Amino acid sequence: MENRFDPDEYTLADAWDYYLKAHADAGLPLRPNAYRLAFADPEFLLRRETRGIRIQLELLKPDVEQQQQGIENTVVVFGSARFSSPEEAQRMLDAARQDFDAKGLAQAELHMRNARYYDLARQFGHVVATRSALLAPQDRMYICTGGGPGIMEGANRGAAEVGAPTLGMNISLPHEQQANPFVTPSLNFKFHYFAVRKMHFMMRAKALAAFPGGFGTLDELFEVITLVQTRKSSPLPIILFGTDYWQRLIDWNMLVEEGLISAEDLQLFQFTDDPQQAWDAICAFYQLREPGKETG
Repeated sequence: MENRFDPDEYTLADAWDYYLKAHADAGLPLRPNAYRLAFADPEFLLRRETRGIRIQLELLKPDVEQQQQGIENTVVVFGSARFSSPEEAQRMLDAARQDFDAKGLAQAELHMRNARYYDLARQFGHVVATRSALLAPQDRMYICTGGGPGIMEGANRGAAEVGAPTLGMNISLPHEQQANPFVTPSLNFKFHYFAVRKMHFMMRAKALAAFPGGFGTLDELFEVITLVQTRKSSPLPIILFGTDYWQRLIDWNMLVEEGLISAEDLQLFQFTDDPQQAWDAICAFYQLREPGKETG
């Protein structure tokens, strides 16, 4: 007998999968159907008029999931998706040397130099996960990244390697970006709207660590600095990893000299190249004490 779909034994998600797959397998396009229940009508939910509903759902789903899993405090890590792990960078370098490709060799050497930032993010994720586990349950913090490769993977990896839950807030892009393998599957979220994704970064953030990155990293970093500067967000530690990078990229003092920011605004963030120093700064900000250790 044919194994037919039984709606009493499956979830709504199963129903969607069953019927949508049946249409696809038969080569039948989905067409608007006035008789469908509104919440089970994909064409209706994707209309321009229902954008507000989609935004609301995208805001609600990760919030509910994190509440159910006891995630209340996060350390958000921003940084380039283009940096390779030291292992991958070494493989690229070895291959370029074997091919005698001058252009490829220069690119591989650049990846090798920048791999230190991946390793630094991995160390930071490790420190946050191990040290946070010593705190009272209500004070524990979890690594949260954009869920992609590069710096994000490094930070998720460092936390995952010691068994800590680790979050990913991925984004749907024209060139598909897959979540890195170190994000906890039940905390692996995907967004369509950049704005909603940014809101989720801030909703549980107790600290921000920004590593070297391009336009996306700068956009995310300066939005957080602006929210804190304008008091639209509560103060939180903002830590810039890669002192030389950030000081070469931006003439921070020039912004003060030109009257574009106040001198006090330079106190909104700090530079470091030391994962433990960054963790100590977070603990000092919230006056957290690990068992047997005093924070300054």
